[in-house]
Amino acid sequence: MTAVDVRTILEVRSAAFAWVSAHRGDFALGDEALTADGHADRTWKPLGELALTCASVRQYTAPSDPLHACVSELLDFAWQQTGRGELFLHLQQLEPFATYPLEVYSVFAGAGLRHAGYEAAAATVASTRGWRLTEQEPTRRLGILGAERHSGIHRPEPAEQALGRTWLGGLPEPWTLERSSGYALTHVVFHLTDWGRTADRVPADLAAYLTHWLPSWLDTCLDAGMWDLGCELLIVAASLPGPLDEEMLQDAWPRIARAQHDSGALPVEGPGPGAGFEPDFPHSYHSTLMAAFAAALTVERLGQGVPG
Repeated sequence: MTAVDVRTILEVRSAAFAWVSAHRGDFALGDEALTADGHADRTWKPLGELALTCASVRQYTAPSDPLHACVSELLDFAWQQTGRGELFLHLQQLEPFATYPLEVYSVFAGAGLRHAGYEAAAATVASTRGWRLTEQEPTRRLGILGAERHSGIHRPEPAEQALGRTWLGGLPEPWTLERSSGYALTHVVFHLTDWGRTADRVPADLAAYLTHWLPSWLDTCLDAGMWDLGCELLIVAASLPGPLDEEMLQDAWPRIARAQHDSGALPVEGPGPGAGFEPDFPHSYHSTLMAAFAAALTVERLGQGVPG
């Protein structure tokens, strides 16, 4: 019998998805999504992260679970917002060498939602030297290689090459962790494990390093009220091979629950419900999605999910 209070995690999960469902319209693509001077961070990024969370959580819930129907409906909403993939073709024409359209599209492709025309256009661009030689941060490169793989694009660039150049890949001194390197390390694990699906892809030395230092890093983040990064670290913890650190979970999840508003919103950082106001959509959507995802994956790893 696990020592972790699974009810607390389930309550966080339920409240977070209730907030996401209630704010579904805020994830809709606005008019600037296809303008030359549009901001992808305000349009495609929220929609892509909604799709990513829902596609991943759908993998961890049985069809009989009401949450499965919830995330399936939200994923379909996100796909409809893209014109069932058609808008990615327009983005390709607007910004042929931008990587974010492929990164967002790959989420849908990985869930079985595909657009043959866009994939053909993306493959043509990806075959150019200009695409292959674009300079990118190693963590981003690792993600793009995964996006290409999900979208049917294959080229001989091993992920290990990018991994070795990341902050995490170098097994740095643990006390050098900062906010930026914290987010970098979480995304390295996300890309390696395909968001928790393939824990065996984490090299043994990285897994041992993370298993040892995650409790300290997570405790520091939660002490500082960094809820968004804290939830990402909890996703990392649930994505590694080997048993979960139940003592770490037992300490972390009640703290996340206390920071969550009654509506289900979780602020990116700072004071929780005691502050007397709820953060707006831009300052809560990502952290709320990460709380929902971390809770769903943790419950699945603890073996407390609805049996299939």
